[in-house]
Amino acid sequence: MNIKIERKKLQGDASELRYDLLSGEWVIIATGRGKRPDEFAYADEDRAIYDPATDPFADESATDQEDDVLIYRDHNEEWTTRVFPNKSPAVLSDHEVHDLSDGPYGAMSGYGFHEVLVVRDPERPYAILELYELAEVIDAYQDRYLTLMREKNVKSITIFHNHGKKAGASIVHPHSQIVSLPIVLPTVAREIAHSDLYFNQNGISLFEAVAEHEARTGVHVVKENEDFIAYCPFASERAFQIRIIPKKAQAYFERIGNTQKVTLAEVLGDSLRALYTGLNDPDFNFYIRTAPCDGQDYGHYRWHIDIMPRTHLYAGFEFASDIEVVPVRPEDAAKFLREQI
Repeated sequence: MNIKIERKKLQGDASELRYDLLSGEWVIIATGRGKRPDEFAYADEDRAIYDPATDPFADESATDQEDDVLIYRDHNEEWTTRVFPNKSPAVLSDHEVHDLSDGPYGAMSGYGFHEVLVVRDPERPYAILELYELAEVIDAYQDRYLTLMREKNVKSITIFHNHGKKAGASIVHPHSQIVSLPIVLPTVAREIAHSDLYFNQNGISLFEAVAEHEARTGVHVVKENEDFIAYCPFASERAFQIRIIPKKAQAYFERIGNTQKVTLAEVLGDSLRALYTGLNDPDFNFYIRTAPCDGQDYGHYRWHIDIMPRTHLYAGFEFASDIEVVPVRPEDAAKFLREQI
């Protein structure tokens, strides 16, 4: 971005166009169209009610799921976390990778692995799990990532969690999904390109510059500890978006150590609880973006988690322009969320 404008503090409800260095996209911060942060609280009548009769994960012995590929148990030998193949996968592991291009149209066979991670308690969302329970989920993420990345033709693995109907969760029982693909995700490729560009122009990693700036100013910070910082990005894509990044250079999520799993669980758990408390358990998605597992070096990149609450809907302008209109200043969102911890 070549635009150089002196940074000034705008007064009242003035809108701002903000540029996201990582994605290369613009957003509009339009607080004049919005409400106070606490007015974005989720309405109870919109929330799905848990019904054990419709829960396919309630009793593993009574379902027709395939065998678990990973299962954790407590001291009583009761399962606590399970991972198994998705019954309705987006991609199929029994396919080979074939070129299916047609004239000018690029295509390939839908090869990959699609798995589901389920925690035992059907009525406790991730936001109110104990620290050790969320650390176990993170451990399972890493375990499956390390296994799937060794499969032939796998270049990227996406780990994501949908919470609530508006976020695409068709089953109330808390669960995550893990999908591997034979391509590098376009979003990650763009982030890597912008990270490399920033380093070449400034001689410092984009993530290092952001982590240092956020820790020093504190205005966007929601939670931090010795290993991670959670903050509302300056050019947030969604109201109350939270991004978690490691404080030290680390391009690959799968290389986190055991201590980091606990400190990550602390920051992730507190961030989710801030949303749960402050916005009355809103629908949200979170996902892990990490360097591809294609054997190349991505030294200027840093893996991260984005938490995207579903507090407002896309409309015509967003679809037409690919520019998000965000009704809450990230600075105000961060302050509100800090107060919930």
